[in-house]
Amino acid sequence: MADTLRTIGIIGGSGLYELAGLQEVEHVQLATPFGHPSDDYVIGKLGAVRAVFLPRHGRGHRLLPSEINFRANIWGLKHLGAEWVLAVSAVGSLREEIRPGHLVVPDQFIDRTSRRPSTFFGNGIVAHVSFADPVCPVFSRLLVEVARAAGATVHEGGTYLCMEGPQFSTRAESRLYRQWGADVIGMTNVQEAKLAREAELCFATLALATDYDCWHESEADVAIGDVLRILEENVALARTIVAGVAGRLPVERNCLCAQALEHAIVTEPERIPEHVRHDLRPLFARFIERWERRES
Repeated sequence: MADTLRTIGIIGGSGLYELAGLQEVEHVQLATPFGHPSDDYVIGKLGAVRAVFLPRHGRGHRLLPSEINFRANIWGLKHLGAEWVLAVSAVGSLREEIRPGHLVVPDQFIDRTSRRPSTFFGNGIVAHVSFADPVCPVFSRLLVEVARAAGATVHEGGTYLCMEGPQFSTRAESRLYRQWGADVIGMTNVQEAKLAREAELCFATLALATDYDCWHESEADVAIGDVLRILEENVALARTIVAGVAGRLPVERNCLCAQALEHAIVTEPERIPEHVRHDLRPLFARFIERWERRES
């Protein structure tokens, strides 16, 4: 398969463990500097582009949200050539108008996790990337357009609150998050967004609303059986949207995502340990090559 093809990374969430429509399929098992990814990567052609698919929780849904090796997952997508990353995720709705079965393309996050590494940096290298606008506006807008064309009820923008889990919210928490202005709640996406930004990837979320969390007085409390039923109904739609987005990827990336690290690395290059350079080379090879030319 030609490496010159544009490459999209797709992270499948609950209910989306396989990606239909791939041709010339190969399975790639990676060992990364950060450990093992959630599963093998499935690589193939999706229309005129190259797709790299990874089930976030592993096939068979083996990993709790807090057990997911987010750094390994994103490192692997970057290493395999992805420039765009589409994360499909099940969420609870915190708004009356976001009904179960609706889709949301969030543009903001609130991080309520506490046990998860969220950066590639450290161990001798420091960087601070801008995260004020945590998703790619170009990619997210494309996602909204494709979802609407596919017949989905989709809400453009909104705040995704990422909780630790694996338990669902208490009623008090659910009401508090509504007061904060959050629109949907999930357990996975914020680490993916942070790491994708550090890896200079264009990131967007397709959130599938499965329930009203537990704040809604006239709706039943969250039950995993109901969540899975609505997820199953939305999986075919999600696959259609993924294929549609892949078919409309921009020829070039002209957004700021591709330059996120340009002024973010603050450590003096000569003080960065050699093993750290080696481990992070797939993430910012252009900087390392620049440093090496200067040092030679």
